[in-house]
Amino acid sequence: MNLCETNPVTDETPICSAKGCRTAAVWVLAWNNPKIHTPERRKTWLACEEHREHLSQFLGVRGFLKDVVRFEDWEAPERA
Repeated sequence: MNLCETNPVTDETPICSAKGCRTAAVWVLAWNNPKIHTPERRKTWLACEEHREHLSQFLGVRGFLKDVVRFEDWEAPERA
């Protein structure tokens, strides 16, 4: 099954952060680099089903990964 056919991407569709991937994002990977970010700061990468595990491992090995949430359930922290 081709995910691009089941999740068509438009100009308004968030896409996966994996290099070269143009598939619609399904997951939000919240992370921070403790050497440069405050503990409450969350940066995000988006992931399709195919790349979620790879991107999670990349961040996890470095101790950066804080949370993985389905895109439709993600609520970005309010900015002060």
